Amino acid sequence: MRVNFFILCAALALAGGCHLRAAKPVEVPPEEDPLEYSGGVEEVEDSASAAALEMMAGDPAVSEKVTVPVASSKKGVAVGGIAEFDRTVHDFGDILVTAGPQSCTFKVKNISDKPFSIYEVVSSCGCTEATWTKTPVEPGKSGSIKATFQNEDGPLPFDKTLTVYISTLPKPVVLRLRGNVSETKKSLSELYPVAVGPLSFRTMPLKAGNLEQGESRSDEVPVANTGSAPVEVRFTDVSPQLSISVEPNPVPAGGTATLTFTIRSDRSLWGKNIYNASLNGKKISIEAFTKENFASWSDAERKAGSQPVFETSTADFGAVDAGTPVKATFSFENMGKSEFRCYKSDCDTPAASVGPVPTLAPGAKGTFDVTLDTSSLPRGEVTVYIILTTNSPLRPLVNLFLVGVVK
Repeated sequence: MRVNFFILCAALALAGGCHLRAAKPVEVPPEEDPLEYSGGVEEVEDSASAAALEMMAGDPAVSEKVTVPVASSKKGVAVGGIAEFDRTVHDFGDILVTAGPQSCTFKVKNISDKPFSIYEVVSSCGCTEATWTKTPVEPGKSGSIKATFQNEDGPLPFDKTLTVYISTLPKPVVLRLRGNVSETKKSLSELYPVAVGPLSFRTMPLKAGNLEQGESRSDEVPVANTGSAPVEVRFTDVSPQLSISVEPNPVPAGGTATLTFTIRSDRSLWGKNIYNASLNGKKISIEAFTKENFASWSDAERKAGSQPVFETSTADFGAVDAGTPVKATFSFENMGKSEFRCYKSDCDTPAASVGPVPTLAPGAKGTFDVTLDTSSLPRGEVTVYIILTTNSPLRPLVNLFLVGVVK
């Protein structure tokens, strides 16, 4: 919980500094209602928080009960053969603090042969409100979801989410609202301060969020040509799991374009990975986090899986002088019914490294070490986050912590 709370707070701060507010509780309709939502309505708050983490912080600990469709601001996106959204992303662009609330409307078409209802829409933040079609949507017809960003949090970039519950979809769908709020109108170079070759970005590296094995993850990123001549974009040296393009191409002088990328999962790649491409000879990087996919597992298979149980999730190295090497040992037992394997270990700082994590038979115990080079760390309290990506359906991700003080 500690790492999730930390990342969620950071995500919300980056997304506009709004206060965390509990998700609106769902009023469950009578059991005889044929359009009753069939998924886990009791998990609305968790899924909304997970969506916020997914989109804004790239946190790997994302709920498996949220559908994040292909990001698109220009074309329809079908979900589960039941609902088709006209888009799943709305970018307000650069808006002023004084512009007041900003609204947009998503259309959702029923592409199935049965009526459905838009059961509930939950915002990831109290600064965004939603209204939606309350009557059943018949096959071939469309409903709508209107979202209003209050624009009350000051000059910051924002990336909000709406978790949409549709009666005949087993999992809710996540939509996105994003943009940048400024106090005064900014130039193109101020809005896109990171130059990579002939194009400029709002930030770098780009983040693809999280995906499970067998899945892919797409996103759209606005880019700008701050120069005085059109730029024809060419991508070379593209990572095998990455597809990337820009539209329009050439990008007009003093204009913007949309960069679209897709990351495909690969069973040789686990945990946090960086995918690269050369944009007219200059490297751009995209981060993504990959974990195991247990969606097709039955309850019996999940219960028969591995289950790592650690003696402690936090190792405290006390107070040490800068430059003192630190080593911590984590002990755990596989209390599951199948062999435990760790696909990959990740740390949030290059100063830390994780030794080999043992493969354990059911009932077996093991240990592994984490070492820390304190010479490159800032003075004061230190918290190192360690994430193990595993084959356990109960604990696909294990969060561990190394804490102490560097004097």
